[in-house]
Amino acid sequence: MRAGDTLENPVTGERIVFRKTAADTGGELLQLDVFFRPGGFVAAAHVHPKQAERFEVVSGRPWFRVGREEGRASPGDVIVVPPGVPHTWRNDTEEETHVLVDFRPALRTETFFETLIGLACAGKLSRRGWPNPLRAAVLAQAYRDEVVGAWPPLLVQWMVCALLAPIGRLLGYRALPPPAADRA
Repeated sequence: MRAGDTLENPVTGERIVFRKTAADTGGELLQLDVFFRPGGFVAAAHVHPKQAERFEVVSGRPWFRVGREEGRASPGDVIVVPPGVPHTWRNDTEEETHVLVDFRPALRTETFFETLIGLACAGKLSRRGWPNPLRAAVLAQAYRDEVVGAWPPLLVQWMVCALLAPIGRLLGYRALPPPAADRA
């Protein structure tokens, strides 16, 4: 991805515009403009084991849960999520939400987004934004430094992925963005 590139998830209602990529910042930062249409959502509460995530609300009033705290944010609000803290957010209002999002360090988060949104565009995610369990296990193993589910406990996730990911790979599932032809 390059600065200015855009990805749009037809399932979750998010549009991501890349401001600064890992290549632009020597891997230090991934910076995105994230727009959620009304009703847009993140597929699940999750954790970034090795990254801090910072949200700055530009417009709209998104709802956030960070750890055990939850509430509605307003333009100008900044929410910082340290590594290892479960969180999620959504736009449950009638207006579009625009949030500036930073990931530090960048790791391979842009490839994760490209992969997941490519799957959404190819019709390979549920209406809740989830891949099937075998594909999810392959993705979870490949991107475990970038993102893990907030539940079940990590040890359980690792054990399930250790069982399911090899089957998923045998069936041809990969943790790479689908080719453009597969997204049409």
